[in-house]
Amino acid sequence: MPRLQRPRRISDAPLLIAMSIATPAAAATSETQLWTTESVAIQASKADLITLDASQRFRSDAANGEQQTARLLIDHGIAPGVQIGGGMAYFRSGAEQEMRLFQQVTLTRRIWLSRTRIEQRFLDTADKAGWRLRQRMQASVPLDRAKRWTLIAATELMFHLNRARPSDKLGLAVMRNQIGLRRPIAKALDVQLLYMRQQSFREGRADAVAHIPWLTLSWKI
Repeated sequence: MPRLQRPRRISDAPLLIAMSIATPAAAATSETQLWTTESVAIQASKADLITLDASQRFRSDAANGEQQTARLLIDHGIAPGVQIGGGMAYFRSGAEQEMRLFQQVTLTRRIWLSRTRIEQRFLDTADKAGWRLRQRMQASVPLDRAKRWTLIAATELMFHLNRARPSDKLGLAVMRNQIGLRRPIAKALDVQLLYMRQQSFREGRADAVAHIPWLTLSWKI
């Protein structure tokens, strides 16, 4: 007589969930990168902020090699804690070049920041523009009374809205989690050091996970 299998108990559920989560994570490829950014923010008027930045991303050949970026952003305040803005960016690596346009809405209240951004990405490896939605949530927590040290914690989700290339994954494509510290080091000059875990979700392949120390120098004029 065949043996009857023992029914699964409710107490087994956490183990099954953990196994289902751990399996894809174990299959992911992983690497360490290093990013550096230099940023200048210009208060053009009471309501308008212009930001210029450049960054260097030291990556492996598997991640399309080292990358250099340049970005221009204009934000306009329309109400307390509400900004609308947009800009353009250029990305260059050994594997591809990208010109990017973007529009965004940023909401701030006390320690919280929420940014919603829509991007149009023009890559020389794609025949049409890729549309992407990015949602960022951030907390900036002062750690001392003088507010010299600030803890930064953030999560950002990126969603592909179309397929610019056949390999693009529709829906959630990238997740970034960040934690680190920001501190002024001179008048109008801040330094920020973050650790970022970036996970790229890919169709038919293992996810790509990058562990990234990210150093930023910000100058405010």
